[in-house]
Amino acid sequence: MTAATTEEFDRQIEPYRGELLAHCYRMLGSVHDAEDLVQETYLRAWRARSKYDEARSSLRTWLYRIATNACLTALESRNRRPLPSGLVSETDPLQPFVHGGEVTWLQPIPDSLLGLGDPAGASIDRSSLRLAFVAALQHLSARQRAVLILREVLAFSAAEAAGILDTTTASVNSSLQRARARLQDAGVLEDRVTEPSQAEQRLWVERYMEAFEEADVERLKQLLADDVLMEMPPMLNWFVGRENYARFMDWLFTKAGTSWQLLPVGANGHPAFAAYRRGPSGAYELHTLQVFTVTSSGISRNSVFQDADVFAAFGLAGKLDA
Repeated sequence: MTAATTEEFDRQIEPYRGELLAHCYRMLGSVHDAEDLVQETYLRAWRARSKYDEARSSLRTWLYRIATNACLTALESRNRRPLPSGLVSETDPLQPFVHGGEVTWLQPIPDSLLGLGDPAGASIDRSSLRLAFVAALQHLSARQRAVLILREVLAFSAAEAAGILDTTTASVNSSLQRARARLQDAGVLEDRVTEPSQAEQRLWVERYMEAFEEADVERLKQLLADDVLMEMPPMLNWFVGRENYARFMDWLFTKAGTSWQLLPVGANGHPAFAAYRRGPSGAYELHTLQVFTVTSSGISRNSVFQDADVFAAFGLAGKLDA
């Protein structure tokens, strides 16, 4: 292959980077692992570029074949990445925090890595990036996970998915049926169709941020769905319900103070913010990253992260000036 044609090949495959990163993230639940697998996908594609036959499949399908099989290989040596609500029973909001120890947790992914603010990111299904959905995927076998994503999220036909996975259409259909039944039991499929518009979601979270900065628990309660869920990896504690949520927030503001600065960010295609609390020096110190799910009935989920790797992935400063 000549230099000119190899340069053209690079230009052709580069636009798929964002959606391939989203795909590997859904499969693996890790930002770092997903980035590594996309790099491996592009390296494999480069090495096999002379073998690509556009008459047999589109370039996009060919890249997804490489990426999916790279993910399946990687998952052979990796454990699933849960969230606390998928690992232990519900707790009282004021129960002492229990650290998750050696659990490898599901991570949120920055919107900026996926290009969700750019035209290139328009093809990425935001609802399938929701933490609850990605967490539910972790309970599927690697093969079921791949089938469900290929068929339900990426809209490949059964025949295309079979080609990507080097299996039969009957096997794909059987795996899809089992995967859908598992997610139906987890209650995540219905949630995907009840999300308000992106603008409405941002408005809900902006109101939440205003109430949070004023430490106004009653206003926070008004923005929550009745069955709102909060979880806080790496702590195992999690709980459900507006009243439990309010009890926890009362405790938080009593313990951590009422002077906060909040920095809005985008995570998993949904509103999020970094919370900084005023420290002894007067500077605002990074406390948590909070990622929200908003449904038609209000904020239904808040996943709160206190993890250095997560903070680094989002490029969050450790302190803000007072």
